[in-house]
Amino acid sequence: MTVMHHGPYQAIVEYDDGAGLFHGEVVNLRDVITFQGRSVDELKQALSESIDDYIEFCRARGEEPEEPFSGHLVVRVDPKTHKAAADAAQRAGISLETWVARALDAATA
Repeated sequence: MTVMHHGPYQAIVEYDDGAGLFHGEVVNLRDVITFQGRSVDELKQALSESIDDYIEFCRARGEEPEEPFSGHLVVRVDPKTHKAAADAAQRAGISLETWVARALDAATA
């Protein structure tokens, strides 16, 4: 698999040797955006056109196009973990949301 990018969008691409065709799909969305091409240039063009078409389709319906990562994260944890994190945030004098965001930032740095 290969990863391609177009703006904030990320796509996974595979090659179908039998068909002689690259197939791609934009990931991290609820909506489905696919594209294909026979060469790398065709594939890049198809990805761009598919995303542009998706954005235009959403706007024509009066909807905002979905972006891969909104910054909103819903996480389910054990109630004891939830309480411990809330207590830690309170001791730090910050909101639980800020405490969790800082913990994630530190873990991914």
